[in-house]
Amino acid sequence: MMDMQEQNWIAAAQTGDQSAFELLVRLYEKRVYALTSRMCRNPADAEEAAQEAFLAAWQGLPFFRGDSSFSTWLYRLASNACVDVLRKEGRHQSAVSLDDEDAAIDLPDGSLSPHDEAERSELRQQIEEGLAALPPDYRQVLILRELHQRSYDEIADILSLDLGTVKSRINRGRKRLRKILLESGNFSAPPASKQSEKEGCK
Repeated sequence: MMDMQEQNWIAAAQTGDQSAFELLVRLYEKRVYALTSRMCRNPADAEEAAQEAFLAAWQGLPFFRGDSSFSTWLYRLASNACVDVLRKEGRHQSAVSLDDEDAAIDLPDGSLSPHDEAERSELRQQIEEGLAALPPDYRQVLILRELHQRSYDEIADILSLDLGTVKSRINRGRKRLRKILLESGNFSAPPASKQSEKEGCK
């Protein structure tokens, strides 16, 4: 039902219907800001990138052919806007937030004790610092893959990259992130056999 409604809004917005476009903005603004806030250094940069993405969407809608989904197209615009903001200001680090409901962290489900909650919070902080320390190309693909749960094909489409490049960057980014977390001193490496098994599955 929502897919059909979304298609109607897109079609109307393509003819210049600002009210229809505002409905699309409301539908996607939280997800777009979640992406830009992880890619950019601070909330002001994230807000600027999100606004630039929606401006680009409004200007580009007449040329949107639907070869990919609207959400994928919008993610591409948001990602490009983040790169532009960082490049313009000469910024290459980000303050990554893993605290919202969209974040996917590999931790046990269920009720946690205060001690477990403290450890979870510490792990979140380590992951934030680790992602912020990665080069932008690796940080970009890991955020889309691990936090926004995008498929390899979608990431390739969003970033206009070959599928092989996406897989390579994700693999290398994971290794570099793991290395950063290990060097932090508070993150234990799994046994060698399990480590090999995990890497063999990626």
